[in-house]
Amino acid sequence: MAAWGILLSTGVRRLHCGTAAQAGSQWRLQQGFAANPSGYGPLTELPDWSYADGRPAPPMKGQLRRKAQREKFARRVVLLSQEMDAGLQAWQLRQQEKLQEEEGKQKNALKSKGALLQNPQPSQ
Repeated sequence: MAAWGILLSTGVRRLHCGTAAQAGSQWRLQQGFAANPSGYGPLTELPDWSYADGRPAPPMKGQLRRKAQREKFARRVVLLSQEMDAGLQAWQLRQQEKLQEEEGKQKNALKSKGALLQNPQPSQ
């Protein structure tokens, strides 16, 4: 009876989510399938039925939702790719500006004059 009281007092039912829940996911990933069998594929992407004359069935809510999610993801990938390209170009431009600035500093640096200009020392 004491154990029942402890179970009721905690109020939390713990479910095991170990390897049995993910059985076969490694094999499916190695074969190029989704880790979850209902993630994508013909069973989730194709319509459940079609008209007798061959016309496809109208898309289901889940299909429309997955299509919208994929489009949203693709837009985000394109946006991030464009941001990366713009950032890379800006970085290259800054590197060129730094290089030109260094060359300008070397060009405008003070030069020695007098005896050193007339009698240059041999380089070693």
